[in-house]
Amino acid sequence: MSTSTHARDQRLGLWLGILGVAVFGITLPATRLATGTAEAPQLSPWFVTLGRAALAGLLSAVFLLVTRSPLPQRRHWRPLAFATLGNALGYPLLLALALRTVTAGHAAVVTALLPLVTAVIAALVLRQRAHWGFWLCAVAGSALVIVFSLLRASPQGGFGLDPADLLLVGGVVAASAGYIYGAQVTPALGAERVICWVCVLALPVTLPATFVLWPATPVAPVAWAGLVYLGVFSMWAGFFAWYRGLALGGALRVSQAQLLQPFFSILAAVPILGERIDAMTLGFALAVVATVLLGKKLAQPPAAARAIAD
Repeated sequence: MSTSTHARDQRLGLWLGILGVAVFGITLPATRLATGTAEAPQLSPWFVTLGRAALAGLLSAVFLLVTRSPLPQRRHWRPLAFATLGNALGYPLLLALALRTVTAGHAAVVTALLPLVTAVIAALVLRQRAHWGFWLCAVAGSALVIVFSLLRASPQGGFGLDPADLLLVGGVVAASAGYIYGAQVTPALGAERVICWVCVLALPVTLPATFVLWPATPVAPVAWAGLVYLGVFSMWAGFFAWYRGLALGGALRVSQAQLLQPFFSILAAVPILGERIDAMTLGFALAVVATVLLGKKLAQPPAAARAIAD
């Protein structure tokens, strides 16, 4: 491959990665759009979770059939099942439950820990040794989220964590664990096919449950639009752009675009939900992202860190 072609692929890969992150960033406001608020509920969090997974599962089944993708081998099913529990069910459900009571901007600060928590779980599950500075960053990032949550605690709940924050933290852990298990079978199946098999594997549960939980009362069209976005883009098409970007531009470089995700969420919540960007939310988001960036660099071996800097 010529130098110019390689440079062009890297640029394309970076832009595809940013596109994927932007798609994922809109997940938070789209989820709140679909569920509504505690004062004005729309679709139930359970229906949103199962409905988005069912829609993505149907699209994935078509993709796997059209591309004549072979069935995963027996050793692949266990990690795929855990990835399904974490990414297709656990994270979306906990996120939908939380966004009934907190803003998308608030959730963006807590979920900004996702890359760092993924690295922590990878270090623990894969028994990887990490620099002490990495663990210090993990503690610092967690402390920032806790302080932010305490400062934003509802007056009714007093000085303490809002239950929604605990749901968000649980969602971050579920998503991180799902990513780790999905990564175990990515080399064998291919990144795009992993997310497709994850969604298809959930279909026996999500599809019938979607019809059982279908809302009996009228729902605002914008809530349905939020659900469609979650199923088509957040849970399916966004991964195609993201994974293709990683392949073309290099995982180490393009993965840094994930640090932009909380800011996409905060910005998207302004036109979609009418939320306001306040200094506290933006400041804590910047601080958490800074700990994530430093922690990711410290979690990588020296050669990998040099590759990012090149």
